[in-house]
Amino acid sequence: MKDRRVNPVPSPDVDAGILVLRGRQVILDTALAATYGVTTGALNQAVKRNAERFPDDFRFQLTAAELREVITNCDHLSRLKFSRVLPWAFTEHGAIMAASVLNSPRAIEMSVFVVRAFVRLRDVARTNAEIGKQLALLERRVTAHDGALKEVFFAFRGLLQPARPPRKQIGFRTTAT
Repeated sequence: MKDRRVNPVPSPDVDAGILVLRGRQVILDTALAATYGVTTGALNQAVKRNAERFPDDFRFQLTAAELREVITNCDHLSRLKFSRVLPWAFTEHGAIMAASVLNSPRAIEMSVFVVRAFVRLRDVARTNAEIGKQLALLERRVTAHDGALKEVFFAFRGLLQPARPPRKQIGFRTTAT
């Protein structure tokens, strides 16, 4: 008998929708709604009905200045400049909570991809931080050797200069008695 389970949906490009705002990785309501297969209005309505499940560390509303910055820096979000309302930004926990309040099979399935995208970006940030530390350490080592290297190069340059013949003295010479 054949297995009739449905194959999981291939991973969408959720990573592209994750931004850093206020020092936190977030996904805007429009990207989250598209990922979960609902309209932005339906997502925000479900969240509004369950507001007690979304404390400030799960979601926050962008300011007008933040929205302008997002539109300027992210070409794929340029359509937000025509929005009449400021978008909401969901943290990793808020995105998962949104899937639970939507309670649709698609939202539950896609929440796995959202979590994996946040985890991937967190790992990349951690790796980049480690590389940054190693570069700083290497830079300190090289900087410490700068003085010694300058002396070595100065000595080499001195050796590469042709020797000057001694100059003849001009004027009278006296003999020492």
